[in-house]
Amino acid sequence: MKHLATVLLGTGALLAGGLVAAPSASAATHCLGSSCNGLNPGKTTCAADARTVAEGAGPVTAMELRYSPSCRAAWGRFRISAPSGSKIVIKNSRGKQYTTYGHGHFYSVMVSDRNVKAWACGTWKAHGSDNVDCTGSY
Repeated sequence: MKHLATVLLGTGALLAGGLVAAPSASAATHCLGSSCNGLNPGKTTCAADARTVAEGAGPVTAMELRYSPSCRAAWGRFRISAPSGSKIVIKNSRGKQYTTYGHGHFYSVMVSDRNVKAWACGTWKAHGSDNVDCTGSY
């Protein structure tokens, strides 16, 4: 017991002295504008303040355009449970474009929306035909 107390006190002293790094409270990274290009919003701080700024306009409103004001980045998200093989294309008015494949209520990687417009299009198969739903720009 005396040995355990010594080890714990020693570890506490090392932590207090900065010799042993304590794990961070959040492993999420921060990005801004173009440094967010191609990043997963779920692995950044961008998802914390995200809001839906545009929705699809097709017969089935399947897509949402999500935007983070703190990151100045946007991404697409399926509102419907998309079947396997579905994709989201996110792009901005500067020509940056990414395609993310998935299924269910999945989302794309991000694209910079800093001083430009961004929009997302989702494509999925249903009843043997291709369906496309695109959001307005923001």
